[in-house]
Amino acid sequence: MQVYFMRHGVAERRSEWTRDDDERPLTAAGRDAVRSAGATLMKLGFTAGAVLTSPVARARQTAEIVAGELDLQQVLRDEPRLGHGFGPQALAAILADNRTLDRLVLVGHEPDFSMVIEGLTGARLVMKKGGLARVDVDDVDAPSGELVWLLPPKVLNLS
Repeated sequence: MQVYFMRHGVAERRSEWTRDDDERPLTAAGRDAVRSAGATLMKLGFTAGAVLTSPVARARQTAEIVAGELDLQQVLRDEPRLGHGFGPQALAAILADNRTLDRLVLVGHEPDFSMVIEGLTGARLVMKKGGLARVDVDDVDAPSGELVWLLPPKVLNLS
């Protein structure tokens, strides 16, 4: 299974946000960058069997924009296990629940994604806001995988 980890786009500054952090939205620039990333992926012929998102506002907005650009709104779903504290056990359960898919997009947060990818692959990395990593997982019942690529937002925003 190809698993794509996408970190949410640039959000409003935490220090300037007065409400619940889970409601903190993308900035206008963050929305534009995510839209551009989705357009780039569309030009590359990218598709997926499902787009699962953390229910946190900035991740949900990222997923909605990318799914819209890729015409994947029909396979977009909230996945509470992708919220803060996402880890290896949550990933294993998500993969098991989606075992029939060839390609799965997960939209979520740092530092969770970097730690999970490191646990899967041994690769140490940091997911930049709006970045995308592909990990090929051979066995969803005992998840381990290979980091195939990591695209920083600068590469995705070429459209």
